[in-house]
Amino acid sequence: MLIIPTAAVASQTFNVVLGSQSCTINLYQKSGLMFCDLLVSAVTVMSGVICRDRVRLVRQKYLGFTGDLVFIDQQGTSDPVYTGLGTQYCFYYLEATDL
Repeated sequence: MLIIPTAAVASQTFNVVLGSQSCTINLYQKSGLMFCDLLVSAVTVMSGVICRDRVRLVRQKYLGFTGDLVFIDQQGTSDPVYTGLGTQYCFYYLEATDL
């Protein structure tokens, strides 16, 4: 399990290599909910997925992503909001062996 660094901003896009996959991740907050888009090699794997505490984001192997992504609240069990990203809400990459 690897921590993916995030910043406490309402909208962010970053590139990261996860499990030998070139990923672009968009995190953004709308109407009080955090959403995630994931692209691998510029191909959309998922878009507009609501981020919940301890709920895997990708979940389906047929999407072709090796591993999964998850937010974990370090102070309880609330869903992530941008003001706590990187501190209260940590973003993790779960490797295939973690699943």
